[in-house]
Amino acid sequence: MYVGAHVSTRGGYSGAAKAALAMGAKAFQYFPMNPRSLSTKILNVRDSASCAEFCREHDMLSIGHAPYPLNPAADAAERDLMVSLIKNGLEITEACGSVGLVVHFGKYVGKDPLQGYKNIIQCLNSATQGYEGASFILLENQAGEGSQLGLTLEEMVQVRKLCQRPEKIGFCLDTCHAFASGLWTSHGWAELEARGIILDYFPHLKAVHLNDSLYPFGSRRDRHANIGSGHIGLDNFRQMLSSSFLRHIPVVLETGKGSNGTHAEEISLVQTLLSNAD
Repeated sequence: MYVGAHVSTRGGYSGAAKAALAMGAKAFQYFPMNPRSLSTKILNVRDSASCAEFCREHDMLSIGHAPYPLNPAADAAERDLMVSLIKNGLEITEACGSVGLVVHFGKYVGKDPLQGYKNIIQCLNSATQGYEGASFILLENQAGEGSQLGLTLEEMVQVRKLCQRPEKIGFCLDTCHAFASGLWTSHGWAELEARGIILDYFPHLKAVHLNDSLYPFGSRRDRHANIGSGHIGLDNFRQMLSSSFLRHIPVVLETGKGSNGTHAEEISLVQTLLSNAD
């Protein structure tokens, strides 16, 4: 399994890959551009090519994470900006050899939720128009904090199916969000997986955010905890890690760093859980 963590790009994209490997990771997540801004970023061709080559040499997988303010559900007045950010992110993740660009499902503040879904589909259609790269847009499920969109597998699957180019869109499952939203019930991984196969979700799962939840099941609160220190619990993670759908995709921690300033200890814990998984 390709287990890793989110890492800083302070040393460039290739520096992020090297930092991940140094902590024992086989996967990592990074921000292709400023995570707090709606500004695009000029591609550093040399650095991104170096990152891609390093990952090939060391059999590593990576994903980029779109800026937090990016909202695919935004109304038409903001759509061009959102589309340009996704296209820019895809350009960078493609150059870095990454699996895809993680994009939050989106928040819609209007009265008609259906319009929010329409906005997401139109945004994704525009972002994938003419795109022939291998990097996917990875829709991430949400916890339900401040938005009622993107909490179910049915929503994720239906939006993908209604897009003009569904083959360019995959999914990133966030475990904390799934638990907080009520999607992943306690000791219910087998049930979730079975339903996800029927709905055609898991065949398009391309990445996982592996996070425990600081708050209880169904809390609708998006607060990550380190693995084993939250409400999801080690047994639930053990069941999840036994899934064949997680075998060849990046499984990335978005949690606090350990005592040595890295995720090395937590990565080791996840690898131990994996070895003990049924």
